[in-house]
Amino acid sequence: MNEEPQLPLVREKFLRREWQSIPAARQFAREALADWGWSGPDDPLLCVSELATNALLHGVPPGRGFLLRLTRDAHADGDPHAAALRIEVHDSGPGSPRIPDAADESGRGLCIVEALADKWGVGGRDPGKVVWCEFTARHSGLRAGDTGPAYPGLTSGRMPAARP
Repeated sequence: MNEEPQLPLVREKFLRREWQSIPAARQFAREALADWGWSGPDDPLLCVSELATNALLHGVPPGRGFLLRLTRDAHADGDPHAAALRIEVHDSGPGSPRIPDAADESGRGLCIVEALADKWGVGGRDPGKVVWCEFTARHSGLRAGDTGPAYPGLTSGRMPAARP
């Protein structure tokens, strides 16, 4: 009997251009990670906060919002270079984020993302851009086959404690 390949699990949330969207994005990510059995540190939550803050400050025009997308690859454990978790923030604003120069007095959020995530980057979108970061299976502690609850729209629970 052939098993059907398991597709990546995706969670998305559209958030408005308001400061309350930052903790809402973090809570949304916390619930998804708990459902997916994340046993790693809180690094993805920090990255969600930084990417969402950057979108609000620099990427979301007035009257618009941004999309937070989390993708969990259930088969990433077989390849240590595969993304076990991908975080994307889609916005409709112009420009492209960059790591600030030493002389810059602000913009340190991407430095945090670069330090915590295994990879990060910027992709095109019409209009706007997608800023993303990835955590590999080795980094996450996720196990192949963990898929979370049968109905992903209903989530609850707390983030598991990080392993020593």
